[in-house]
Amino acid sequence: MNVTYGAMHMSDGIVNAPTSVMFAVIAAAALAICVWRAREELDERAVPLAGLVAAFIFAVQMVNFPILPGVSGHLLGGALAAILVGPFTGALCVAIVLVVQALLFADGGVSALGTNITNMAIIGVAVGYTTAVLLHRLVRRGRDRASVPAVGVVAFVSAVVGTVCAAMGFVIEYAIGGAASTSLSTVAAYMFGTHVLIGIGEGVITALTVMAVVRARPDLVYLLRAQRTRTAVPA
Repeated sequence: MNVTYGAMHMSDGIVNAPTSVMFAVIAAAALAICVWRAREELDERAVPLAGLVAAFIFAVQMVNFPILPGVSGHLLGGALAAILVGPFTGALCVAIVLVVQALLFADGGVSALGTNITNMAIIGVAVGYTTAVLLHRLVRRGRDRASVPAVGVVAFVSAVVGTVCAAMGFVIEYAIGGAASTSLSTVAAYMFGTHVLIGIGEGVITALTVMAVVRARPDLVYLLRAQRTRTAVPA
């Protein structure tokens, strides 16, 4: 394997054509659902924030941080986007970043766009947000709101879990139609090990960013707004 973070941004030829087409269809269907459901998340406050989130993810993904000798990582942004603007809008933000990167900057193959969107925009966002919701309910423990440090912990753990699960999406795709000669066990061990470490870096960036927004404008954070709404609605 090429020992660089490019393993997460899949390039052309890592999986065969039928697998690429299958996940392109899956990604397109998932994004269509996100477009439909995002209307429930977006309001006059969330629309500008969604644009800022997409721009922030795009910019920060250009900056790599070292993990191991020859291995570096960058922000995926799934948990960050989901926590700030909601899971459906967040998935669209990450997908837009991936499309721009693939078409204009050759970061990730065009034929691999479906697999990259599935891993980072769908799996990463869905798992990251689900983890955040569960942990946020736990840290609140009946209080009106969790403390800023507690929300930071929620964001950190959610980012780590989302990153690792996104990497495991890659492993599943490779198991279905891997076109390289590297064994599946080697790919799985490499992806899991490196992305646990990458997830820690992702978690730190996500936690710091979310805490900064919570301190300045907690009313803009979708996770906090959604949880308050659910609490306020009688069963």
